[in-house]
Amino acid sequence: MLSDTIAAIATPLGEGGLAVLRVSGPQALVVADKVFVPVGKSSLKPFAAASHTIHYGRVERDGRFVDEVLVAVLRAPRTFTREDTVEISCHGGLLPAKLVLDALLAAGARLAAPGEFTQRAFLNGRLDLAQAEAVADLIHARTELALTAAGEQLAGKLSQRINQLRDDLVKTLAHIEAHIDFPDEDIAPDTRGQLLARLERGVVFMDELLRTADEGQILRRGIRAAIIGRPNAGKSSLLNQLLGHDRAIVSPIAGTTRDTIEETANIRGLPVVFVDTAGLRESRDDIEREGIRRTRAMVAKAELILHVLDASEPLSAEDEQFLAEFAGKKRIVVLNKCDLTPQLGGARPSGRFSVPTEESAPASDALAEAGLKRPEGRAPVEVSCLTGAGLEALKDAIKQTVWAGEIKAEMLQVMINSRHQDALQRARAATMRTAEALRAEATLELVAMDLRIAVNAVGEVVGKTTTEDLLDSIFSQFCIGK
Repeated sequence: MLSDTIAAIATPLGEGGLAVLRVSGPQALVVADKVFVPVGKSSLKPFAAASHTIHYGRVERDGRFVDEVLVAVLRAPRTFTREDTVEISCHGGLLPAKLVLDALLAAGARLAAPGEFTQRAFLNGRLDLAQAEAVADLIHARTELALTAAGEQLAGKLSQRINQLRDDLVKTLAHIEAHIDFPDEDIAPDTRGQLLARLERGVVFMDELLRTADEGQILRRGIRAAIIGRPNAGKSSLLNQLLGHDRAIVSPIAGTTRDTIEETANIRGLPVVFVDTAGLRESRDDIEREGIRRTRAMVAKAELILHVLDASEPLSAEDEQFLAEFAGKKRIVVLNKCDLTPQLGGARPSGRFSVPTEESAPASDALAEAGLKRPEGRAPVEVSCLTGAGLEALKDAIKQTVWAGEIKAEMLQVMINSRHQDALQRARAATMRTAEALRAEATLELVAMDLRIAVNAVGEVVGKTTTEDLLDSIFSQFCIGK
């Protein structure tokens, strides 16, 4: 238990119906007593109130009315932090919440640091470190899939598997250390085989977890998709269609977009950060050239490119240049304006565009001649940003490009983040060294040393081995009040 008492506004700042403030620590009830005046026969001061009860009254500071409030009294250990906790609901808006917070700080509380409530929940054994990280993932989730994955981690699904892995490694380490303590007894061949089998199972399990890292990153932070192409190809219109509302200015004047515009959309359950960019072309305008420079910088950072071509115009030399320039990036070519008479590439009798496939493409097709037939065989997607035709097919293509296969419920239970990935990679390497040394019948002290490294690295995932710097790094990313 920590010795001081902290307070913070737990709801977002701004106008709203309600704001909630949290107070947690050994003096939480005393601090709340100093500012809360109960109103009505059934309302009590927090210190005199039973746990998990709500009381109506007002907050005062130096005898002056601050706000009308409801106070929830939550006594340890049945609280989020496992400390005495008081939650005060006051009127929403920047000023009421700030004045109530000022009163609490004047009464003896300290302003909480970012993530300090969750950090206390971890330090007091309410959550392990993986569950604590899931709290932030839950808050920042931008799709239902991300929310489900964070909920599974908060429920301890990942922690259960990590703890089982660590327990198996600890058992193996204990067995080896027992033989170090009794050097006259060699490890029997069958026992050595059992220890190696346990280590190999651990490596297989770590490999399974490591394979979830990329998907976990996509669900947590999304992917960046840069929308590029020549001016007036329909990039801003495509952004607006994908978002479902007008975010970018659309104009028939070429070069309207001078800077990048970012917005996140839910694409088949995946958060995708779409970036509308300045049109690619040679320009003498200094502002437009800066926009084009930023476009190229954004393309370099993007995990996916949506390369928009105007299908109502013939393929230009600039189109061919940029198709070739960005051929090494993961991309989807989008043929916009499919509602107009097709001019880009050969046309089928139906009037639809002829697009190259993996098996074959017409030799006369301008897209194929420009090198659009890519190794993965993804055909261009035809859309109309005017009518919305083809948008659903484009969303399917985006999802299939960044996430292969079906998103299954059991996959969401154990999706690791980049910190877990680093710890498990170190644990895997140390476990492999342990197995190799055990096979070579190396000195058991050396075998045990590598195995201790593996145990500690696995323990980092759930916080059984941590440093102050690691905790500061994790919880500093939380919002204040959580």
